[in-house]
Amino acid sequence: VQLQASGGGLVQAGGSLRLSCAASGRTFSNSALGWFRQPPGKEREFVAAISWSGGSTKYTDSVKGRFTISRDDAKNTVYLQLNSLKAEDTAVYYCAAVDYGLRSPLSNYWGQGTLVTVSS
Repeated sequence: VQLQASGGGLVQAGGSLRLSCAASGRTFSNSALGWFRQPPGKEREFVAAISWSGGSTKYTDSVKGRFTISRDDAKNTVYLQLNSLKAEDTAVYYCAAVDYGLRSPLSNYWGQGTLVTVSS
C-alpha cells in the first residue's frame, strides 16, 4: 500500500490550502482515515480523523473550526481543507489509516507527506 499526500505549499497567515492523500495498492473504504502532522523539531501529532462511513469526524482542539476532513472512497482519497492558517500550522502533513477511537495510526508505515509552510 502507498499513501501519497499532496497539496502543500507556502501560504500567508489567514490563507487556505486543500491537502489530498491518495491510497494505492488497497482500498480504504472500510477504514477510518486520519491526518497527522510533524512541525519542525517536534513529534508527529494527530490532526483529524474521519470514520469509515464518513459520518463522524474528530479534530485536535487547535484546528477545530478551521480544518475539515473529508473522504471520497470512489477515488480512494482523503482530503484536509485548511482555512485560517496560522504560523503554528507549519508542518509536514501525513495521512494514514487509523483507529478512530484512539486517534492513532494502524501501522508504523508513513507514506510521503506534504509540507505546509505558513508565513506570518
